[in-house]
Amino acid sequence: MPLDFHTVDALRVHHPAWRLLCSDHAPLVVSFLQRVFVLPNVRGMAAADLAEALEDELYALRLQLGEAAFPKPAMAYLNDWAAPERGWLRKFYRAGTDEPQFDLTPATEKVIAWLAQFTERQFVGTESRLLTLFDLLKQMREGSEADPAKRVAELQLKRAAIDAEIAQVLAGEAPLLDDTALKDRFQQFMQGARELLSDFREVEHNFRQLDRRVRERIALWDGSKGALLEEIMGERDAIADSDQGKSFRAFWDFLLSSRRQEELSELLDRVLMLPAVTGLSPDPRTRRLHYDWLEAGEHTQRTVALLSQQLRRFLDDQAWLENRRIMDILRGIESKAVALRAEPPSGSVMTMAAPRAQIELVMERPLFSPAIKPILDACAVIAGEEDIDPARLFDQVVIDTARLARHLRQALQTDGQITLSDLLRRQPLQQGLAELIAYLQLGSETFKTVVDEQTDEPIYWQTVAADGATITRSAHLPRVIFTR
Repeated sequence: MPLDFHTVDALRVHHPAWRLLCSDHAPLVVSFLQRVFVLPNVRGMAAADLAEALEDELYALRLQLGEAAFPKPAMAYLNDWAAPERGWLRKFYRAGTDEPQFDLTPATEKVIAWLAQFTERQFVGTESRLLTLFDLLKQMREGSEADPAKRVAELQLKRAAIDAEIAQVLAGEAPLLDDTALKDRFQQFMQGARELLSDFREVEHNFRQLDRRVRERIALWDGSKGALLEEIMGERDAIADSDQGKSFRAFWDFLLSSRRQEELSELLDRVLMLPAVTGLSPDPRTRRLHYDWLEAGEHTQRTVALLSQQLRRFLDDQAWLENRRIMDILRGIESKAVALRAEPPSGSVMTMAAPRAQIELVMERPLFSPAIKPILDACAVIAGEEDIDPARLFDQVVIDTARLARHLRQALQTDGQITLSDLLRRQPLQQGLAELIAYLQLGSETFKTVVDEQTDEPIYWQTVAADGATITRSAHLPRVIFTR
């Protein structure tokens, strides 16, 4: 990938490894996570155990740096490191448990491995790397050669070289590696072994990303189920048959061989007893390095199996939901058909519109009409009169509908029905037209009413004019009858 300006700037902003290197808590994060996860090769730890280990680490640092060095509790730091905006830890739940688990992310392990290279090495060798690269090129050339004659010629050259080496050994002239060559190759072996352990987390992370992309494709699929299965499940398994899965399966088959494990154990024992290797003070865990590979590989294998199982269950659930919807539709059709069998309706049972194309001509579309923007006139505010009586604001007419409903219920208790005019003769209107409208509203919402539009009925009420005189007002409307 070319590291142009925009690519590097995007990595600086978004990549978790870069954010970790720029963090003020980078020394705590790197040192603690290396001691807990990387050195003992731990793949996932319970939140309670990890918080307890971090609390001990914080307690020791507070004794050295003061109480204000790391004020938050351990679990708060762990949740902060596992937040999506940081991505230094992966927080997840194992199947069958509700206790959260934590594990390193590939970005954090890359930072730890990169910082480990800053320490001064006793010996830096280059011969073994050159030989390794040369052997890789020869393997690729020989493995891609399709001409049988050339393959046979290369094998004959190898046999001649082996025969020459056997002759030298029988003559007592066996070439031996000196201490420098042994140190060079041992350091190359240890570096490759550490990188292989760190690669397992990245392989597992890539499997999860692949599984997520497959699930997104299934969730957003709008075609037929057969086409979906042909695209995703056309091969034996979409996850295991990827490039990542094929390479991991080849490694796993090689490592699971009992003969290979015994050979690795024997080789490690013999190499670690060499004086040149002993002088480098190798890590005591080197003797069981292949067991660490097995443990890490088994964890990745379980993850791949679990993702494949979840993907298969996800597809089965999608198919079950589709089949259930189809069966519900069929049962609905059958139940309606059985209901119509005894008494078939006359005429058409169901109509279906004839299929036709919906044609919209270009000139039929309405033209764009800009929104009307109101123009506010900036006028000066003029002071009003000061001798206005504010009591008029509170002089409002409020109709007590509960009182009217109570009068109406009392009238209907003795009579089965009563007209509006009879009701108003018993209980005259006190608030005029507003009270009359309230009675009509009660008749349409609360009580049952019958309107006789053939008979007009006058309604009279008394009101007081502004000068104090009593005025009789009337309203003519159809006869309204309230019933129980």
